[in-house]
Amino acid sequence: MKIAETYSHLNGLEFLLVHKPTLWQEIQSVIADVDADSCRTKVSKEKTMSGRLLFSPIEMNASFKRLLRGRSWDESRVSYWVTRGEKLIRRTLAMSAEEQKREIESAGETAIFSYNQTDFVKDRVAVEVQFGKYAFVAYDLFVKHLAFYVGDRIDVGVEILPMKSLQSQMSSGVPYYEGEFYNVVRQGRGVPAVPLVLIGIAA
Repeated sequence: MKIAETYSHLNGLEFLLVHKPTLWQEIQSVIADVDADSCRTKVSKEKTMSGRLLFSPIEMNASFKRLLRGRSWDESRVSYWVTRGEKLIRRTLAMSAEEQKREIESAGETAIFSYNQTDFVKDRVAVEVQFGKYAFVAYDLFVKHLAFYVGDRIDVGVEILPMKSLQSQMSSGVPYYEGEFYNVVRQGRGVPAVPLVLIGIAA
């Protein structure tokens, strides 16, 4: 596969080029090593594309996972505790998970365990490959990457998405670069408050 477009949010790409050039090269190499033709395995059952052989999101995800894991990009989790009170949440945001739980309970509230999980993290860079449903991209950008950044676990988040030209050869509901790029730009220059690189890929 190939990179068709990139968008740097809050200098995310510039950060990689200056501080993590080897990781940026690895990401590009992984994308180039994904064999698009071998992922065209899904026979469509949708009325508008009945019988067509489509790119399989499952196969594409599996290819990316195999290649990234082979370069030691591993899953990571950030655990935290939440409760119902805004002031208490604000007071505990920057604390460790243990401190959050203790502070919430000492205030007489119920501490509820939660976590965010990112599929691929290496040397403070997180990568999400998104061929799922379009709603998952907003969660990646505005929750996952942001949580890892605020938690001082990453310096930049990378989101890999199909271009519309590729997405149109996949099953319905898959997000595409141009649409998610629009959503990020529409929020304004400082939102989400985490350096990001959006990558649009094509076959």
